[in-house]
Amino acid sequence: VNLTAAWCITCLVNEHATLDTAAVRQAFAEHQIVALKGDWTRQDPEITAWLQKFGRSGVPLYLLYDRSGTANVLPQILTRSDVLDAIGKI
Repeated sequence: VNLTAAWCITCLVNEHATLDTAAVRQAFAEHQIVALKGDWTRQDPEITAWLQKFGRSGVPLYLLYDRSGTANVLPQILTRSDVLDAIGKI
């Protein structure tokens, strides 16, 4: 789950440099991971509740759920290694 906003520079960099790369897309496909995106550009109350649930006051928030439904919170500044390592652990 990628909680982001149009005005979030960190979010845009993470998407371009990490999430939107061939290596990450391939890993998602190989592990049957469905990518979901929540847009907090207008500070939607449902997304605000998700942020608060995970102790965040703003975006970005990246969650990787395992098959049991447990959320793994990824760093706010993502690298491909962060994502690929997290996928390897679930």
